[in-house]
Amino acid sequence: MAHAGRLAGRNAVITGAGSGIGLAIARRFAEQGAHLALLDINPESLEAAREQFASEGSTVEAIVCDVARKDSVAEAFRRIDDTIGSPQILVNNAGISHVGNVQNTEEEDLDRLYAVNVKGVAFCARESVGRMLERSGGVILNLASIASHIGLEDRFAYSMTKGAVFTMTRSIATDYMTQGIRCNCVAPARVHTPFVDGFIRDNYPGHEQEKFDELSAYQPMGRMVRPEEVADLALFLCSDESAFITGHSFPVDGGVMVI
Repeated sequence: MAHAGRLAGRNAVITGAGSGIGLAIARRFAEQGAHLALLDINPESLEAAREQFASEGSTVEAIVCDVARKDSVAEAFRRIDDTIGSPQILVNNAGISHVGNVQNTEEEDLDRLYAVNVKGVAFCARESVGRMLERSGGVILNLASIASHIGLEDRFAYSMTKGAVFTMTRSIATDYMTQGIRCNCVAPARVHTPFVDGFIRDNYPGHEQEKFDELSAYQPMGRMVRPEEVADLALFLCSDESAFITGHSFPVDGGVMVI
């Protein structure tokens, strides 16, 4: 996975790029010569990412964006047009989680997750597809989850939204495959990100290591996914090496869906 310049000169938009999986994907893309538009709702982490990539010589634009708001997404893409140029790659990574089953998930929980995880993907895809058609094609990669395919305990609302991400992926691939646009999704198991560390710290004080080991053991291979492993797959799926692949979901799950 180490060919230099696999995305050389291509304009890539990555949502939720300030930390975790999004930041890891941005790093891989930068290493391979992409021009980056980083979108995130957190201005501090976004600016830190921008400074890092700019200091390393990458062409990068950082835009504070709430993907749940159509007007915010539209304004972000107008800025992208004016800075790095029309997108050729979109990575829909921004998302939020929720713990709960159907009985203790409230209406506001459903609305909040739907707004970010479903509408956010749709808004960014809509802005990207029109621009990609003008350039005779492009690539969209959505971040789904193994929850798109199997049941996860106490993840009712989250699973609902990630199932939608998978089916939106199939729909976009079907609608535009003859017009040069590919669309796939990645379906990770638990990924070791700062979000996970914060969740454990806030909810299991004094039992952090015990809970970390429990969450790691859920994957039959005995650990969580590393963000860099998701980024490596994202790089492949957004490069010409996957030019004949569209409409599929790719688990990165340490064997969860095998056992």
